[in-house]
Amino acid sequence: MFLSICKFVSGFVDLWESKYNNTMRVLKFGAIWCKECLVMKPIWQEVEEEILELKTEYYDADEHPELLKKYGIKDIPVFIFLDKDDNEFLRLEGMQNKEELIKVIRENIVK
Repeated sequence: MFLSICKFVSGFVDLWESKYNNTMRVLKFGAIWCKECLVMKPIWQEVEEEILELKTEYYDADEHPELLKKYGIKDIPVFIFLDKDDNEFLRLEGMQNKEELIKVIRENIVK
């Protein structure tokens, strides 16, 4: 019985890792004083609701200056797309519309 449970848990972990370790991540940079960032917030919420397997991380530019330096960010909002190995493959700056974001994500997400 114990061995069966271990196999089940191991299989579940393998399935979880294969599904979520192969997906891209999007680093979203903004600030509370940035008007474009505030406009983009509900757009990203809709995108995330539509594409559930998408991993996003939000960073406030004022709270994470080391990341701005690391990624060479000069203006916000900026959206950095990373592959499963954390290599940047796409950068979008400024305002984006929902349809274009979804198109870019669907074209690049690892299936």
